Amino acid sequence: MFLTSSAKPIDSTLNQTVAKIEQQSTSLSVLAARQFRYQVKQTAVEVTISEPRQFNVLEEFVLRAVSELIPSPTKEELANVLGLDSVFVDRTVINLQALKMLEDNAESKIQITKLGRDFYTQGSVPQETKTEKIYAISDSLAGNIYFQSHQLTSQNSQQFSNLSDFIDIDNYNIDISTLSLTEIQNSIQNSGLGLHIPSESKIITDYQIGDLSLYVWQKLSIFVIFDVLENKLKLEARNKNKILDNITHKLNILLNQNKIDLSNICKLTDSEIKDYCEKVYQNINSEVETRIEQIRQTVREKTKITQSNSQTAETGTVTLLRGSDITKEFQNSLDSATSQIIIFSPWISQKVIDNNFIEKLQKLADKGVWILIGYGIAKTQSAEDRKIPEEVFDRLQKVLTPEKIPAVQIFWLGSSHAKEVIIDRKIHLNVSNNMLSCPADWHLWDEAGYKVTIPEQVQAAYQYYAQCFQTRAEKLWQKAIEKHNRQAALQALRVWGALGMEKSALAKLQQSNWDELMSDWLKIVCQSQRYSNNSV
Repeated sequence: MFLTSSAKPIDSTLNQTVAKIEQQSTSLSVLAARQFRYQVKQTAVEVTISEPRQFNVLEEFVLRAVSELIPSPTKEELANVLGLDSVFVDRTVINLQALKMLEDNAESKIQITKLGRDFYTQGSVPQETKTEKIYAISDSLAGNIYFQSHQLTSQNSQQFSNLSDFIDIDNYNIDISTLSLTEIQNSIQNSGLGLHIPSESKIITDYQIGDLSLYVWQKLSIFVIFDVLENKLKLEARNKNKILDNITHKLNILLNQNKIDLSNICKLTDSEIKDYCEKVYQNINSEVETRIEQIRQTVREKTKITQSNSQTAETGTVTLLRGSDITKEFQNSLDSATSQIIIFSPWISQKVIDNNFIEKLQKLADKGVWILIGYGIAKTQSAEDRKIPEEVFDRLQKVLTPEKIPAVQIFWLGSSHAKEVIIDRKIHLNVSNNMLSCPADWHLWDEAGYKVTIPEQVQAAYQYYAQCFQTRAEKLWQKAIEKHNRQAALQALRVWGALGMEKSALAKLQQSNWDELMSDWLKIVCQSQRYSNNSV
């Protein structure tokens, strides 16, 4: 029996988050959502911070001489080189040694330290140091250590199950005493506390670990999500509305390694989970079938169509196409495009993506048309038995806009046998042959299809595929943010541009402070505006 929303194991406090996840993408369905508790290790740490002041003339002379003289001088040799009284040099050296900028080697030679060299290049020396107490949080589930200024307190989570009872968590916590000063500095810098800022010569020079470490209970929510496009279950960890990327990544690794018992987490049997996923998966293709059946019903109710006759409905037309007429209409529809083409074909071959087809796409790109291509019939990309030839993929990627950015965005969407084309949100072709691998004019079978211009039905087809591509763009953007992957970010921006979502793309850039991509965004806007300029 198919699970209804009320039958899903979803904590009532998570209902709004579940709704938000499913609203953001029609390809995601939440099977279960529960709250758990787990422990992190907290250790007090006292850090010593050095901040700069501009060095005086004598300090500059001493630091420069020690940096440049080979071999390193003694204090007396340094005084002779500088032509100064040894009393002044000795006092300056002692002060700089106290600030850990200079040190003596075994032969009483003066050497500049790494800290001293860092400050010297900034034209400064440290002021008197200060100390500050912070807290190191070692999270065995996330597999990392981070710092914060305030002490964690155990959250009221006793009513929630212990996550370790459901998932085999490696309870090894990073021991802060094993970390070097550089590792401590980097971790504190990444934690954003503003205590270690080398670019401003604000440096943590030392640290002391407190005597006691405490284990603190924390809450997190785990969502079991079925991704229809990828046909697989995945886990997502959140603290309130914030996605915990490290923990989410760790949980999905464990899930792929079969180290997580989903039936335990979901409170469902394996057969119930399998049945749910199959029902959701079948539903996505039923949308395509429903759309096709609506077209057929329109034909039956409003028209009596022959091979060469079409009947106009009140708000558009439905035209039956057969054989070579399909190929002609496909080519004519492409030529008529002014802003956007969306194509889904289960397979793509070099027999169709030939020189003439590439030239056609290039002419479209030159006048401001974006092309989105989806493909794939298998449930997973790895299961596709007809891969796109690399040369075909490369040729499509070399169709460029006048700004030299790819005008064709091509993605595996999979899990569909549909063969559809949407032109400018005005024309919808729904046919029986794979248009990008097997033209209808080859007469291999008695191919048939429809050309639809009824706005409601064209819009239904458009919304379906626009959502598929938008979901892909969101995933690419998430990958780009997590790994600072510029290529993934550009792909996402181009998809949003092709969907007319330039403002959404700009908002993403502004939220992430990714200013270096602004010029790429402007190029995308230029392509999207080209049709408007040409139509004036």
